[in-house]
Amino acid sequence: MSRARPPPLVTGISPNEGISWTKVTIRGENLGTGPTDLIGLTICGHNCLLTAEWMSASKIVCRVGQAKNDKGDIIVTTKSGGKGTSTVSFKLLKPEKIGILDQSAVWVDEMNYYDMRTDRNKGIPPLSLRPANPLGIEIDKGRFPQKDLESLFPGMSADFTSENFSAAWYLIENHSTTSFDQLKTAVVNLKKQANKKNEGSLAYVKGGLSTFFEAQDALSAIHQKLEADGTEKVEGSMTQKLENVLNRASNTADTLFQEVLGRKDKADSTRNALNVLQRFKFLFNLPLNIERNIQKGDYDVVINDYEKAKSLFGKTEVQVFKKYYAEVETRIEALRELLLDKLLETPSTLHDQKRYIRYLSDLHAPGDPAWQCIGAQHQWILQLMHNCKESYVKEQKGSNSLLHSPMLDLDNDVRPSPVGHLSQTASLKRGSSFQSGRDDAWRYKAPQQVVFVEKLTKLVVSQLPNFWKLWISYVNGSLFSETAEKSGQMERSKKNARQRQNDFKKMIQEVMHSLVKLIRGALLPFSLREGESRQYGGWEMKSELSGQWLTHVIQTVRLSSESLTALEIPNDMLQIIQDLILDLRVRCIIVTLQHTAEDVKRLAEKEDWVVDNEGLTSLPSQFEQCIIHSLQSLKTVLDCRPGEASVFQQQKTQEDVSQLSIGIMQVFIDCLEQLSTKPDGDIDTSHLSVDVSSPDLFGSIHEDSSLSSEQRLLIALSNCRYLERHTFLNIAEHFEKHGFQGVEKITQVSMESLKELDQRLFEMYIEFKADPIVGSLEPGIYAGYFDWKDCLAPSGVRNYLKEALVNIIAVHAEVFTISKDLVPRVMSRVVEAVSEELSRLMQCVSSFSKNGALQARLEICALRDTVAIYLTPESNSSFKQALEALPQLSSGTDKKLLEELLNKFKSSMHLQLTCFQASSSTMMKT
Repeated sequence: MSRARPPPLVTGISPNEGISWTKVTIRGENLGTGPTDLIGLTICGHNCLLTAEWMSASKIVCRVGQAKNDKGDIIVTTKSGGKGTSTVSFKLLKPEKIGILDQSAVWVDEMNYYDMRTDRNKGIPPLSLRPANPLGIEIDKGRFPQKDLESLFPGMSADFTSENFSAAWYLIENHSTTSFDQLKTAVVNLKKQANKKNEGSLAYVKGGLSTFFEAQDALSAIHQKLEADGTEKVEGSMTQKLENVLNRASNTADTLFQEVLGRKDKADSTRNALNVLQRFKFLFNLPLNIERNIQKGDYDVVINDYEKAKSLFGKTEVQVFKKYYAEVETRIEALRELLLDKLLETPSTLHDQKRYIRYLSDLHAPGDPAWQCIGAQHQWILQLMHNCKESYVKEQKGSNSLLHSPMLDLDNDVRPSPVGHLSQTASLKRGSSFQSGRDDAWRYKAPQQVVFVEKLTKLVVSQLPNFWKLWISYVNGSLFSETAEKSGQMERSKKNARQRQNDFKKMIQEVMHSLVKLIRGALLPFSLREGESRQYGGWEMKSELSGQWLTHVIQTVRLSSESLTALEIPNDMLQIIQDLILDLRVRCIIVTLQHTAEDVKRLAEKEDWVVDNEGLTSLPSQFEQCIIHSLQSLKTVLDCRPGEASVFQQQKTQEDVSQLSIGIMQVFIDCLEQLSTKPDGDIDTSHLSVDVSSPDLFGSIHEDSSLSSEQRLLIALSNCRYLERHTFLNIAEHFEKHGFQGVEKITQVSMESLKELDQRLFEMYIEFKADPIVGSLEPGIYAGYFDWKDCLAPSGVRNYLKEALVNIIAVHAEVFTISKDLVPRVMSRVVEAVSEELSRLMQCVSSFSKNGALQARLEICALRDTVAIYLTPESNSSFKQALEALPQLSSGTDKKLLEELLNKFKSSMHLQLTCFQASSSTMMKT
């Protein structure tokens, strides 16, 4: 791709030579379209872009810098044209060195003379000054060995200041390759230098001509006076005249040179003052420099300057030095106060605290700033904790007055500034499974106490590490030196730390006590002593926190404890937190079990009376799931973290948990009894809260209104049987799995209570079903004025017994419909009741006729054979007693007739009696 413009071309520069920082004008073509297009400018290899000023596309003005080469090109680079070329070059001249006797527009330092021979400053006499290059041409050192030159010119030297100077040696050594024309130029340069010396001498004489002529006029006047007085007078007054002449000459000289000498004295005085100011300018400028560096925050520079001034002028006796050094001390004292204020200012980082402590140590501040900082930090942490509590207590009261507005933002409320600052700068760096991934809605749902504990622990965990590290640095002396310097200061620090270990331990303990008591005041106010509630409490406890929130709080406190343990804080200082965690765990278990009992009590609302194939409703399963869910929610609470004790280590806790567990089982048993025995309208609803979301709490109960009370009793009996054989045993296993103590007692008491309920319900059902059947026997037997003494020969089983069997079959059908497993138990009891009544009736008959005895035996045997599979020892005994009350059959004809009638009965009622032929059924003892 071709460039948009041709490259720059430099065609001229004015001037074309000069020393560094000479202002030059560069001319050429395509030198840029504007100031921003110019991106590079070098002269003799040095970058001059910083001083360049673009005038036009053909003109640039800049200053020459310290070039790398004595002569080189001018290269211009632009964005539009790229790197350019040059047709001209610039020669960089070395600046002339000014001697102390040369006229100059600048002040020449007379303290150090410049040795032109060695190109360095050196204290040498002025008369020994000589030019470094007397010929004034370029020196080209030859490659002749020094030993050969010394042997060629024995006793001579190439130094032109030496008495044995050899010009030939000098020329061979410095100009062996110089051309003849250049040597001719050197001769011209030597002549110019000689003329300059002559002209300098002549000028010096010209400058003193006036003084010379004045002296000459004075001497002429003296000579004329001597001639006028005569020779005879001269002899007498020669001495006096000579003295007068000398006095006049002296006065004249004083008059002539008084101004010059005055200026010289003034110059010497000024020069001496300037030398003093120059020599001690460090001290004189130090007060102002200290103020400037303090404003800029360069405390290290101030401390270094102060140490230097103290070592140089700390014990001076010079008044002016004392005065200035006193000013320095005044400003240093102000700096000490400033640094101490910054050190005690809160909040501050550990880095800043260490820095200010080192500054104060270097400035030899009185007292112990490090310990002052530790004390201030301790008080600040305590104040932050109490401010946090006060802000949340006020917020709780405010939110209550606002009727818990759902739009209330916990973080936008007015808080104390330190707490607000920490919420923005703290680096809590710890995770919480409950907290992670939660949305903003969590803030609105969480109780104020929970949010407060989160904030409080976050505050302590973010501030205590710096506080602890500050103490560790104070103990090992690293506050004052990172490289084991200043051993004296470090030893003093360690000594002070050893003396203050108990004090610091009390500070940590006070922080821990405040943390624990503030949490207790919010969650366990009953655990505070009298007088502490106002300081650490003040919360409005309308209802206790649920087990879920307590579990979250326990996790938060655990994480805080782990963070503090990682700081290597001694365990005895953190034991109080472990005690708090234990109390919170115990309370969480108690509250969870209490809430579980309430949830179990509400299970009565969920009974839908829908029976499965085994005669069970969903109630036992719901009860078991409720217990399992409750225990699973307590898993993290029951598990012991490193350093934690078991929640069941205290006997009282074991007893309380055992009683609550038994209470849960009893509540469910009461629910079963309530559902089985009370009408729908009599179900206890006092435990239900008014804010239950369901519009029809008992809709499920009223759904199936066709169920009779007997059917409900059967369903309850079926549930009881399943609870006894499965549910209660499973729950006991879960209790043992989660480490509960006294599980055997819980199971035993629960089983006994369940069996009592089962027996009551069973007796109630038997009463409902057996009494009508039993009651119908006697009227049925004596219906139609039947008399055992006077009756016809039996022709079959009478209707009353058939009706009783039909009623028993109806009971069998009802029970079989609900639960096949209950059939043997129920039928056995019904048969017992019927056989017992039948036996009683037979025993009450005074006498039987032959036909009456045969009729009675037929009916008793028919009943006995029909319900044979449900016979129990009690019913067998009743039937035996009934038969024994009858006369024995004497003839074979009667026996044959009895057998025929029995077979006829069984054949005619074969369909009805089929339910009594289930050979696989097993009887249950009552």
